[in-house]
Formats: sequence, structure tokens, C-alpha cells
Amino acid sequence: MKIETQFGEAKISIESGKIAKQASGSVLVTMGESVVLATAQASYEKREGIDFLPLTVDYQERFYSVGRIPGNFFRREVGRPSEKETLTSRFIDRPCRPLISKGWTYETQVIAQALSVDDKYDPDLLAMMAASAALTVSDIPFEGPIAGTRVAKIDGKLVINPTQEHLGNAELVLIVASSPEAVVMVEGGARQASESDLLDAIFMAHEAIKPLLQLQIDLQKVVGKAKRPVPEVIKDLELMAKVKEIYRADMAEALKIKEKLPRHEKIGSLCEKVQSELAETHPEGASDINFALHELEADLLRGAILNQGLRLDGRSLTQVRPIECEVGYLPRAHGSALFTRGETQSLGVATLGTSYDDQRLDTVIGDSSKSFMLHYNFPPYSTGEVKRLGAPGRREIGHGALAERALRTVLPTKENFPYTIRLVSEILESNGSSSMASVCSGTLALMDAGVPITAPVAGVAMGLVVENEKVVILTDILGDEDHLGDMDFKVAGTHKGVTAVQMDIKIKGVTKDIMTQALDQAKEARLHILECMSKSINAPRAEISQYAPKTFVMEIKPEKIKDIIGPGGKVIKSIQAETDSRLEVEDSGKVTIYAPSQEKADAAVAAIKRFTSSPEVNQVYKGKVVKVMEFGAFVEILPGTDGLVHISQLAKERVQRVSDYVKEGDIIDVKVLEIDSKGKIRLSRRALL
Repeated sequence: MKIETQFGEAKISIESGKIAKQASGSVLVTMGESVVLATAQASYEKREGIDFLPLTVDYQERFYSVGRIPGNFFRREVGRPSEKETLTSRFIDRPCRPLISKGWTYETQVIAQALSVDDKYDPDLLAMMAASAALTVSDIPFEGPIAGTRVAKIDGKLVINPTQEHLGNAELVLIVASSPEAVVMVEGGARQASESDLLDAIFMAHEAIKPLLQLQIDLQKVVGKAKRPVPEVIKDLELMAKVKEIYRADMAEALKIKEKLPRHEKIGSLCEKVQSELAETHPEGASDINFALHELEADLLRGAILNQGLRLDGRSLTQVRPIECEVGYLPRAHGSALFTRGETQSLGVATLGTSYDDQRLDTVIGDSSKSFMLHYNFPPYSTGEVKRLGAPGRREIGHGALAERALRTVLPTKENFPYTIRLVSEILESNGSSSMASVCSGTLALMDAGVPITAPVAGVAMGLVVENEKVVILTDILGDEDHLGDMDFKVAGTHKGVTAVQMDIKIKGVTKDIMTQALDQAKEARLHILECMSKSINAPRAEISQYAPKTFVMEIKPEKIKDIIGPGGKVIKSIQAETDSRLEVEDSGKVTIYAPSQEKADAAVAAIKRFTSSPEVNQVYKGKVVKVMEFGAFVEILPGTDGLVHISQLAKERVQRVSDYVKEGDIIDVKVLEIDSKGKIRLSRRALL
């Protein structure tokens, strides 16, 4: 079965029932020459004793999709997913996960594979639609469908589903996912866009997505399987009611503790107390007791916010936690800053390198490089836990990418600042919105490093609590408010506008009114945070760190490039070794020098000039005697360039034998007297005596 629809300038088709037929749900989605296969499968054995959805979502790009062989040693797709695959897996997972029925505890797996990729459209959003369609036609209780699209502002106009070629000129690029009812996810960046521009783009995308949703609904009617029933969870409702009634006051008392760890410790002690007191009368009720206590905590927290405007740490609904900023925190780092907001703390560290330090990327769309990287680390001690340290997971990669996107738009051009920049955010404490703290610490570290950013950037996370007709939006949410709330809406930007957004929700969607209010509150909070940051440093330092590599850019004639490189790179290697520097030579004749100190940079400049300069009449050179003859001595005044000092020009007095005055290897000062039409150079030592 195959159906299709027009989407912007492209045609999208969905096919099911031809391949991967043993999967519970499988679809092939095609747009242009891009083809994505998605499958959805759930096990038939229920996982007991869990209270979460055991869902995994994986996106994979195959190199054969673009007619390439992988560049690694094994010549196959091996090892960890690429950063692109990880980020795509995340934004497929986030809108789909809340729409799988609560209580579903069967292992569920969604796999999306890019089988063919053209150079016009990125297949990532095809993968999102394919994943949703596979879930929709499967027997898994999925309350979708959802679909997504990119929307970009190009030359002042909003464009749905722009091509790769046009994205480079975009002022704003958002990925928007929605269900038939509402927007369910937003992610993207902008060049300091206004809040109204964001809203226009989001809801234009929401309208544009509707044909893609209808396509999935039509497919389900024809090939969709009957949904498996969600297992009924049998709970002891009487016991749960008893727990909530007896221990309500104790839980309310615990939630009055403003500090995170003491509060969690108190709640943990209460759980142990309740289990102990009820163990004898309800020996098999441990799970129901824990569930009742969790519901009680959520009810009290959400009720206090909705009915009394009270938050866990005593703040008002729009208040930002206390902020402390300190720059120059690490003495040897090129730039560093400690940013603390309440119980969330990020140490931002900036390192400046050369283009040799660019990150090389081997992807299906070809080899590329990155000269700006932001890496986010989340050690277990930041939340008072003990866990095994391992490679960065999806969370670390996702948070780092968000903070990187927020800062990328304010960086200087490579022409104005020829450095590779690496930022690291070490999360030292975490109680909500550590990715936005990374944006703030990153901004401060960049300014401390002397990176001439166009404007400081700050970020804040907004929350939401909805019950019936009551709606409350929270500014600068805590971890518990994120966990027990209905939305996590991160907004980063400058005084002028927004540079990055990311919105995830746990309900079926949010309205335009809610999003408008959230963006307005976020702007107010962002301006407050920027004001706090400016008290520690209000502009980039005039000079980069003494420990950062020094740069010097010079121009040479393109025909002289071969002289700097030398046979087999011999000359450039010798200059780099002698001056402890790195040279980058472009075809235009632009030479960039990176050196650990100004002295070594000057030495490298002098060496380059020796190899690229042309001799000039009346100029004095320090040269090396390379050959002694009866009639005079040949002296090399520039690499590969020598001239003759005639015997009559060696000294003021009469010279009988040249060897009495100079020998091969001597370094002498000489003056250029003449350069004839054939390029022969006449030198004099006598003129300088």
C-alpha cells in the first residue's frame, strides 16, 4: 500500500506492506531521492516491576545511501552512533514517547534507517515521520500520529521544508513537531530572532504539517493493525488512599525544605518509614505504597503552584534563582568562568586552538569540519550520586548541542578571529536547567578568553503546570518542577533576541497563548540574567590569554607559495620546527602563523620573509658564504638566492687572496650594489666597512 501528498515543493510518499513485514509496524517514506525505512516492534513479554516506558529509538545513516564507503579502518558503520544520529534519535524520541499509552511496560523499539539520501533534503525529519507512521500502523498503543518539518526565515520570508542549499542563508531555522491537536516539540536556533518571529514560524509549521498527519491516518485505515490492550495495573486503591491520608502532613512538611538534597533525603526517609510501618499489615504493598507517595508528592507540589502560587524554594512564579558569576577562575585556562544559579553550577572553560584542532566529521553528506565545539559533562557527583563514568550519553550530547547552537550565532568570523574554539561545561551541581547554565558560563568564558563575540548570551528554562482550566508558567524551573511538571521550554538569547530554543512536553500539546506567555516570561528572565552576568565582565577582554597561541596573518605572492612549502614540505616543516609554530598557507597567498609567544611568531614571520622576499638594490643582508673563487665569493643572501662579492669589494685595502678574508660557511653583512637584466646580483662587503 502506497499513498502520497504534496509538501511544499516536494512530494512525500508512504509505503507499507512490501518490506520488513515481520515487524509489527514498518513503513518506507520517500521524498525526492531520500528514502527512510522505519520499524516499530514491541515484545510480547511484559516487564514486571517497572513504572516507566521501556522505549528505545535509534536513527541510523548508512554510507551506501550516498554511494560512499565509510572512512574508518573497518570500512563499515561500527561503534557509537555519530553526533548527528544521536541528536536525530533524541528529537524523534521526545515527541513520540508521551503519546504511547501510560502503563505500557513491554520493551518497545523504533529503528529508523536512512537508506538513500539526496543532497536536497536532510532525511532526519523523514525519519521522524516514518517512526510515527510505523508506530501508527503497528499494534503498539500509540496515540499519534505526529510529524515534523523545518521552517526557516530566508530573506525575510518564512519557508516550509527549505532545501539544504537555502539553510545556510537562513536567519532562523526551527524543527517543529506536532500532533493533529497541538505543537508537541520545538528545537532550533536563530540570529537573535524576536519572540513574535518564533511564534509565527512555529504555528506556520503546525499548519503545514497537517497533510503529513492525514497521510498517516489514511494509511492506518487501510493497513493499520488493531492495538494491543494496555495491561490493567491492579492497585490496592484502599491502601493508596490510606497512605495519602495518613502521611499527607509528613510529605507537606518535607516539601517545605528549600534545599534539594535535604528535601530528597527527608522524602527518602519518609518512604522508608511508611514501608516499615505498613509492612506487617500489607506485606505485598511496597509498590503501591511507593506509587501513592510519588502521587502525593506530585499532588502537593502541583497544588501549591496552581492554588497558592508557592514553589518548592519559596520563589514567586516568575522569579529567577540567585545568581553568582566569577571569571578567570582557572589560572592557566585561556578563558574560564564559574556560573551559579541557585543549586545549579557550571564551570565554563574556553580553549583556543589552530585550524589543525578543527573537528573532522565523516558523515553521509561528506567530510566536513567544525571550528567551534561545546562539550557538556555531567558527572554523577553533581546530583550527589555514585555512578560509573563512561562515554558521553545522549543527554550530554543533546545538552551540549543546544548550548553550542545558542552561542554559535554570536561568534566572530574566521577572518576576524582565526582560532578554533572549544568550550567545555563541567556541571558541578545540578538542580534544573544545567544546559542553560552552560550557555551562561560559556558566554563568560568566551569573553574572559578575549573572543570578540557580538553579544553576550544567557539562557533560562521555563516550566508548565496544567490542571483542567488552570495554567501556570514557571520561570527558571528546578529539577523537581521539571520532573513533576508538564513542560520544559529552554530559551537562550541576547538582549536583542533569541538564539536557540528547545521545547519538550509531557501533555498532548500546548496552545499559542501558553507559548506566547512562556516566551515573554523567558525574555524578562533572560534580560535579568544578562544584567547579573555583566557585573562580572561586560565585554570581551582586549587581549587573549598569555597561554593562548598567538596569531599573525601575512600575504605573500601566490607564486612564492612553493618556496615556503619546499620539496616534500621540507621548508615549511623546518620553519615550524625552528620557531615552534604552525603555518597555514592558502592558495591565495594568505599565510596564518600560530605560535606560543610573540617572539616565536616574529621569528616565523622573519623566516617566511627570507624565503619569499626578493633582493633589492641598496638593501643590506646578512648572508652565508657558499663558494670561494679566485675572483671573489658567492654569498647566499636569501634562501636560494646568492650574489657575487668581487675581490675588489671584499675590503678597503687591496686583497691578494679571497681565502685570507672569507671562507665557506662564514656569515657576513653585504650590500646589494646592482641587479642586472639577467638577475645577476653584485654585492659589496667593502661598502659597509
